[in-house]
Amino acid sequence: MNRVHNFFAGPAALPLEVIQEAQKELLDFQGSGMSIMEMSHRSKTYDNVIETARKDILELLNLTDDHTVMFLGGGASTQFAMIPYNFLKEGATAEYIDTGTWSTKAIKEAKKMGNTKVIASSEDKGFSYIPRDLQIDENAAYLHYTSNNTIKGTQFHFIPEAGNVPLICDMSSDFMSREMDYSKFSLIYAGAQKNIGPAGVCVVVMKNSMLERSRGADLFTMLNYKTHVDKKSMFNTPPAFPVYMVGLVMKWLKRYGGVAEIEKVNNRKAKLIYDLFDNSDGFFRATAAEDSRSKMNVTFRLPTEELEAKAIADATEKGFLGLKGHRSVGGMRASIYNAVPYESVEALADFLTDFQKNNG
Repeated sequence: MNRVHNFFAGPAALPLEVIQEAQKELLDFQGSGMSIMEMSHRSKTYDNVIETARKDILELLNLTDDHTVMFLGGGASTQFAMIPYNFLKEGATAEYIDTGTWSTKAIKEAKKMGNTKVIASSEDKGFSYIPRDLQIDENAAYLHYTSNNTIKGTQFHFIPEAGNVPLICDMSSDFMSREMDYSKFSLIYAGAQKNIGPAGVCVVVMKNSMLERSRGADLFTMLNYKTHVDKKSMFNTPPAFPVYMVGLVMKWLKRYGGVAEIEKVNNRKAKLIYDLFDNSDGFFRATAAEDSRSKMNVTFRLPTEELEAKAIADATEKGFLGLKGHRSVGGMRASIYNAVPYESVEALADFLTDFQKNNG
């Protein structure tokens, strides 16, 4: 088996031992005589799978039973609409920080629901930095931001101080990648296909008290958070296999030493690449402002588009995949999520160093 160096932005790399564990259990899950993909989600066996995953998530985030974990379909993009649908009441205003692409999409959905105000934006510089001047209305329905931008290569390295305003965060691309006080958030959501599992499920972690802020019982059933809280993500058939995979990744992360240990490795990986750029005499240029650089999605440019195309082609030939930048911005991008080994990033750094020597 020849495993490549996987730098795709999502679906992205999964821990090898998790894939191997799933492979081992694929035909006969825990002696049941069937695959977990064939198993009733109402069975005691599957109930244990989803409950264990839920408990492990809270444990890894240092959260208590004051929070609920939901496993929902529709990806993070559905949450763009569900959040204002549940919590933006008539006459109230939701506040957003716009750092490009995904936060922009979330704002677009919120505006369809009600009063929406962008209190800070980095659009003036092509979303290349994280804005810090935040003027938050203490009467806002909530404050929403996207912690990491996969396309622009920026990341919040602080938690906005929202006071008594509920803080909501799209953490799709840096969830579980670093330690922070997760109790400050009233709602966190994350599409699984970056750091915590395969595509097909979105994890939502919500303070139970947020339901008191809901618009009420007249919401569409499937778009009402209370539906999924009350039924423990079992109102309808959940994304059964992706949830199982998220559970395996959580067990892997616990064996690894938890979020604190994975953060140490993530910091080393990011430093290795950014130091290379900063010492390349401008041959490699990180696109994000230095104080806003993402430790998950490293976006960069070379002196010419022709050199970028050559670098991507050469890299692909050598087994470095996923380095082409998003079609909306071009350039190059290396996504170095939790499951991307340090050895892969080290090999990429060696490749880029050699490429500069041969083409600089």
